[in-house]
Amino acid sequence: MTQATQPVANRIAIAFDFDETLVPNSYDAFLEYLGYDVSQFRQARYEPLKEQGWDGIPARFHTLVQASQERPDGQKITRETLKAFGQQLQPFPGVTDMFGRLRQQAQAIVPDIDVEFYLITSGFVEIARHSAIAPYFKAMWGCEFHYSDIGEVQCLKCSVTHAEKTRYLNYLSKGIENHTQDDLLFVYQDVPEEKLHVPFSQVIYVGDGTSDLPCFELLNRTGGIAIGVFAKGTAADWSQEYQVSRSQRVTNLALADYSEGAELMQSLTLAVESISKKVALLQFGHGE
Repeated sequence: MTQATQPVANRIAIAFDFDETLVPNSYDAFLEYLGYDVSQFRQARYEPLKEQGWDGIPARFHTLVQASQERPDGQKITRETLKAFGQQLQPFPGVTDMFGRLRQQAQAIVPDIDVEFYLITSGFVEIARHSAIAPYFKAMWGCEFHYSDIGEVQCLKCSVTHAEKTRYLNYLSKGIENHTQDDLLFVYQDVPEEKLHVPFSQVIYVGDGTSDLPCFELLNRTGGIAIGVFAKGTAADWSQEYQVSRSQRVTNLALADYSEGAELMQSLTLAVESISKKVALLQFGHGE
């Protein structure tokens, strides 16, 4: 190794939110799948909990636990129910082809570069794990139910809050895929850049809103790339709704359309190309 040059990590990590980033709102879509009127269900069950001071994540899970308890035998909300729903959930246009296109774009510049995909959601990761796009991800992190002996939802077991999403960016940077409690001690420790699985400067994060702002801020501070998406409305509507601070601003903000030629796909392609060219330059410095 040439000691005067920066260390080189021969990979790019692209992390995505799930709901309204890669797929429509899965809570609302799941309610429809179960046969509920979404507006009425939210008004009768979810909104009262929010008014009582519940956070959004446990409130959504609790409404489904309550609903399952009221449903007759044979119609309970179970592990299999979430699996079946996930299998039929359709992603936004172009998502399925996006993974291969980005990997191909990076390898056109650096033939042996790895492009890894991660999912970090404050929503139902068990739905994501059974979706058509699950095989493309190296790791998927999010909120999970605890189940009864017969597989019925009982309570929220694992929660990934908005602020905790940055912990999982640290996991992927350090190469932790299946975390344990002991990893919490390691994940925030300083690690020399040459020992990182992927430095933050080679991480791209794609998300749609409030839950993603801490990740946007982290990557802006560490030289990564933050890209915002909106599933409906306009970029101006998104900006007005979230009122992001200077540290939370995104590199680009585009409609959640991953089709070839769409603005979001062009943004992701340019981001991947820019990091790939940086890796190629660093490889020159190491005589690779």
